[in-house]
Amino acid sequence: MRKDKIVLGIDPGYARLGWGVIQRRGSQCFMLDFGCIETPKDEELATRLAIIDRELEKIISRYLPDDVAIEELFFAKNVTTALQVAHARGIIMLRAVHHSGRIFQYKPAQIKQAVTGVGNADKRQVQEMVKRILGLREIVKPDDAADALAIAITHVAFTF
Repeated sequence: MRKDKIVLGIDPGYARLGWGVIQRRGSQCFMLDFGCIETPKDEELATRLAIIDRELEKIISRYLPDDVAIEELFFAKNVTTALQVAHARGIIMLRAVHHSGRIFQYKPAQIKQAVTGVGNADKRQVQEMVKRILGLREIVKPDDAADALAIAITHVAFTF
């Protein structure tokens, strides 16, 4: 078993899905890449899901992550948005399972706790700690990609 591990973190969405790839080497994490998959607003949901699947397959094929981690779904207000994101999560989960046979899920409070040490940290605190943990010069933009990197960092924290 190799000591280095590549983790793909995903912040689920159907309009914009954030992704981030990190590599754990020893006790340190290094950012390999990050970005967002964006889908056209004027497309049908099924087409948008197909775009997510195709682009996610490209990312997985390029980086060959050992593990894929995503944020658990949490919505308090908009049921329609929650359902559409749930569809996207289904695509993400299926693609991850086809690749590695499993997927890891973390609650928002777990992510905040793992990255900042505080379970109710705000978005800016999480972004700042992602920057520090990965040794970056600037905060990652857009927010969805920064969140995805935080999810990958969380997975490393919980599994190593």
